[in-house]
Amino acid sequence: MSLNLTCEVHYKTIGKYKRSWKVVQVFAVLTDDFFLILQVEAEEQPEISEAYSVSAVPYFVFFKDGKRVDTLEGADPSSLANKVAKVAGAIRPGEPAAPASLGMAAGPTILETVQELAKDNGGSQFGSQSVSGLSDGLKKSLQQLVNSHPIMLFMKGSPESPKCGFSQKVVDILKKEKVKIGSFDILTDNEVREGLKKFSNWPTYPQLYCKGELLGGCDIIIAMHDSGELGEVLRDHGIDIIDSETGKSEPDGHKGGIVQSSGLSAALSERIRGLINSGPVMLFMKGKPDEPRCGFSRKVVDILKQENVKFESFDILSDDEVRQGIKVYSNWSSYPQLYIKGELIGGSDIVLEMQKSGELQKVLAEKGVSSSETLEDHLKRVINSSPVMLFMKGTVDSPKCGFSSKVVNSLKEEGVEFGSFDILSDDVVRQGLKTYSNWPTFPQLYYKGELIGGCDIVLELRNNGELKVTLSE
Repeated sequence: MSLNLTCEVHYKTIGKYKRSWKVVQVFAVLTDDFFLILQVEAEEQPEISEAYSVSAVPYFVFFKDGKRVDTLEGADPSSLANKVAKVAGAIRPGEPAAPASLGMAAGPTILETVQELAKDNGGSQFGSQSVSGLSDGLKKSLQQLVNSHPIMLFMKGSPESPKCGFSQKVVDILKKEKVKIGSFDILTDNEVREGLKKFSNWPTYPQLYCKGELLGGCDIIIAMHDSGELGEVLRDHGIDIIDSETGKSEPDGHKGGIVQSSGLSAALSERIRGLINSGPVMLFMKGKPDEPRCGFSRKVVDILKQENVKFESFDILSDDEVRQGIKVYSNWSSYPQLYIKGELIGGSDIVLEMQKSGELQKVLAEKGVSSSETLEDHLKRVINSSPVMLFMKGTVDSPKCGFSSKVVNSLKEEGVEFGSFDILSDDVVRQGLKTYSNWPTFPQLYYKGELIGGCDIVLELRNNGELKVTLSE
């Protein structure tokens, strides 16, 4: 049985159709046969964008029986799930939509897709988004709870007496994985129950955390367990396996630092030593710097980029002998692993803490690893490279989006000389400038180092006869 529903997706295409397709993929999983999905490129159909007041993308417009019934700006999976369920009549008004109610495959697909969207939009790793609306005290308490055990499950009830089927399933899976868990019964504390939804940007329970990082809810944990990925994540992050007979943790040696690598052949030890010393800063990670295959690896890559440190990397997924061998060699059981001048620094948590405290820069300086100019300095230099500077998609002669083309034409019509920078050619500048300017979209026009604004503001200044005056004061 199909519902007579339609949905239009307004989406600015980047990298041809890759990101648009990802959003449609989320819809396809969420809606199954209940929605007809139409996709419109906002920049190529400005009349449609104006008709529906599209100011940021992605932008979703929901129709039912030929009438517009709802809209959504942004790629937040929780809100998207709620909107879809609400329009389809799957939930009561105000009640959050559990991913489980939208199909078992929804959880993993949404998570994977939104991680990529967040990366494209300059966002942080999924699950570490804005926690506005929470007091500092509550945020601190929630962070302490999340970090209170290596494996922490927020559930309804207790492991011995779960109060819902989804919590029961996750408990059963963790028992099969033979890991020791901490748990918190969210039914006993409504402040924690409601606060954690905002803290994690995840609207339902249970929620499972591994070393402070959200893995997901019931659907995702089931999918990870069935594929074997859950066991791999637990092993890679040094989670102790419980011996079923003794009830004690099996020895696995999780202390850091290079020690005698017994059990490794001389050839493998020499190879690992060579890899570690193949660059002043060496990162062993899952995937490559431009395509990390796990959130923890991405986190360290982002930190090194923020510090403007040149580094070499090795994809441990490409060589299982190195992957297993280096755990023994370094006596460090998880990935990523960061080395500076041959010395193990640690994994993502340690590197993050060192960056926050300033210790990372200090270690780099002590070991003679010089950072290039900071990202902020680089952005300032580019912004001030011309009195009038336009950051756009494409070049002046060949703009790659309608909004950039409009600004270029406006400046030319006013006879304004200007410099330009193609943000599609440099993702570091592209993402960094959003934060630097506190302006999330492009194009961006600057005069003498100060942001004037984007397409709408430039067009308004031109129409009012103020553009040339503003850019010549």
